[in-house]
Amino acid sequence: MHRPATDQTDELHQFETSLQVSPPDANDRPLRASASGEDTVLDEIAQRVLWLATSIIDRANRGRANSDGVKVGGHQSSSASMTGIMTALWFSQMRSIDRVSVKPHASPVLHAINYLLGDLDVGHLDTLRSRGGLQPYPSRTKDPDTVDFSTGSVGIGATAPIWAALSHRYASDRFPDTPTAGRFYSLLGDAEMDEGAVWEAIIDPEVRSLGELVWIVDLNRQSLDRVIPDVQVRRLQGMFDAAGWQVLTCPWGRRLEAVFAAPGGQALKDRLVSMPNPEYQRLLRAHPTEVHERLLAGLGETDAAALRRVIDDFDADSLASLIRDLGGHDLGQLVDTFEHIDDGRPSVIFAYTIKGKGLATEGHPGNHAAQLTEAQMRELAAASGMELDDPWQTFASDSAAGRLCTETADRLRRVDHETHTVAEVPVELGFTPKSIISTQAALGRFLSDLKHVAPEVAHRVVTVSPDVATSTNLGGWINKTGIWSPAGREDWFSDDRERVLKWEEGSGGQHIEMGIAEINLVSLAGELGLTGSRWGQPLLPIATIYDPFINRALEPWTFSLYAGGRSIMVGTPSGVSLAPEGGAHQSFNTPSVTLEIPGLTSWEPAFAQDLEWTLLEALREMADPDGDSAYFRLTTRPVSQDLAAVPSDPLLRQRRREQVIAGGYRLSAHPASQDQVTLVGAGAIMTEVIEAASRLESLGVRAGIVCLSSPSKIFRAVQERSRVNSTSRSAIADELFPSAHPAPLVTVLDGHPHTLAFLAGVRGDRTRNLGVTEFGQASSVSEAYEIHGIDAGSIASSALDLVGR
Repeated sequence: MHRPATDQTDELHQFETSLQVSPPDANDRPLRASASGEDTVLDEIAQRVLWLATSIIDRANRGRANSDGVKVGGHQSSSASMTGIMTALWFSQMRSIDRVSVKPHASPVLHAINYLLGDLDVGHLDTLRSRGGLQPYPSRTKDPDTVDFSTGSVGIGATAPIWAALSHRYASDRFPDTPTAGRFYSLLGDAEMDEGAVWEAIIDPEVRSLGELVWIVDLNRQSLDRVIPDVQVRRLQGMFDAAGWQVLTCPWGRRLEAVFAAPGGQALKDRLVSMPNPEYQRLLRAHPTEVHERLLAGLGETDAAALRRVIDDFDADSLASLIRDLGGHDLGQLVDTFEHIDDGRPSVIFAYTIKGKGLATEGHPGNHAAQLTEAQMRELAAASGMELDDPWQTFASDSAAGRLCTETADRLRRVDHETHTVAEVPVELGFTPKSIISTQAALGRFLSDLKHVAPEVAHRVVTVSPDVATSTNLGGWINKTGIWSPAGREDWFSDDRERVLKWEEGSGGQHIEMGIAEINLVSLAGELGLTGSRWGQPLLPIATIYDPFINRALEPWTFSLYAGGRSIMVGTPSGVSLAPEGGAHQSFNTPSVTLEIPGLTSWEPAFAQDLEWTLLEALREMADPDGDSAYFRLTTRPVSQDLAAVPSDPLLRQRRREQVIAGGYRLSAHPASQDQVTLVGAGAIMTEVIEAASRLESLGVRAGIVCLSSPSKIFRAVQERSRVNSTSRSAIADELFPSAHPAPLVTVLDGHPHTLAFLAGVRGDRTRNLGVTEFGQASSVSEAYEIHGIDAGSIASSALDLVGR
């Protein structure tokens, strides 16, 4: 005889977790009402969220004119598997001080919830993936409603709450009036666990102390193209456990748990647990009349008999429904799980779900981007108590669901916080650099001088490095400011008299040392740059990294810029000037790549004074809410500072400074009108450029010298000049390359020559672009320059070719 699910509620038992958990901390979270009443209301809201999210995608594809014929797309099934998790979290657990990162393909669910909470106007629901409308994936800078983290890049958005939590802790230690933060939730799909960025973040030593972290994994066991053959949940659980995380699992709904706990129910549990995932996914697509026999298929006589004693009591529809009763869709079960989160360590919850739950595409292996037909949408409307032609209905304000929406909106309403500002950044620090110094060494001097001259500005500077602090010249800064660590550690070498670097870790430091994981570095730098917009306490993050390894972190760094996180990234040492280290540590494409990134100004100053001026300008940009991030390419090669010929006259010095921060200046004593050829360089290569000009002069060829501090600034100036409403920003291009006095150009860079190739178009000059186009090898600097044809002789020879000598 069939046993109704309602008769099984008394048989429910505590679900199993892989680790013991601490008692729940109520904090200021809402208390649960009676399980049956609240669960009914949550289920009603979840069904409405499912309808709204599915309709948002449907209207973007079927309800909007498509003139260009390109598929609009959307992810109805991926959204459906997250509906229960997000409804339970938002309507039972979340607080106004919590922050949450939502998996990319569930953005319609986020918008649906925000709409029910009054955070999104109904006019936006028809605008998914349209100009000015709802973004395909959550975007904190482009969506019209509340989005805490941009998550369009798989793996990067998932880890962002880690770095946000760490950034908040740093800001709170530095500025005691920083607003309180709550939990940092990350909602991610199980396929996202394949991303290396996820594991690089999880194993960072500082992460294990962040009890405010909660990850919820939507374990639907399907990826974009396939059913995942072996989900290996135990392996994942073990990896989180080994990293010090609390691991909770929400595998089954309470109906299934009750059947498992009943006499003989273990046979069904054993069958479902041992069943390969592809077989289970196929079971979901079977007709209800087939489920019974599929469950028995392949079993021996004894096991089959034991299983029949359990499943024979269910009719076909009830059995098909029962095997779908997973924990990620049982909202009461989810709420119970949330209440067992241990705030003393980071936590991960594995919630089992079905991709496409509640849709006609439920469990289909090809449902990732599948769209419901009109007929299927009407069926969903009927099941949801809605109408396809009037899809945006909300709950009546006097209904239980309406009241819960109002209560939740009030609970999640965020309080405005005071926004502090960065003190005025000085135009220069007033110190004379050493006569011979590298730009990398000048970086260390700059930070020390900044702390002395502008302490209020320096107070907001935080440096970060991936285990390369000393080799990128941050030693002096670290000795003055200390290392920041949320846990703090004893320095057992503090009494070693021969130790040069003081490695004191605690809550008062201004340097964060990370493991050798560049993705973590740039992700943390981006979140440190967001503390101003998140909590009103702006920070000025400066990260140092070996220049060749910027490529390794380029995608997450670019994505953090897209999300609004600003930082200064220092790539050093760079180019082939670190010749003895060999090709593995020689970079060539970074000047070109970073020139092309929106919201980023790339700098390659040649001299220490140029570095000071440009770093101060970069700090001013970061202090400006609408300013850019910056990339600095520095070298370990010592350069004579006399070559800079910095004017002593105050007016001319001021003019030089303005030109440096505009992007470049002329080093020639003669005017551009006398150039027979113009040599253009950037960075440490200026030594060879100046030497080449001198050789040409001895041969009777007058060569102008242009020193670029920022190729990207010059490129923008050229672009700006071509617009109808050009501004003063475009003046520097005409100043350096006056159209009235054309001359052939030789551009030189310790990097790929493509970076400066655009200069040929400034006034149509014949141009030779010199640079690094091959992988390097170990050698001396002079040998390296000869190998790549960027030595003084090669520069002069190219100039002679252009002038016909």
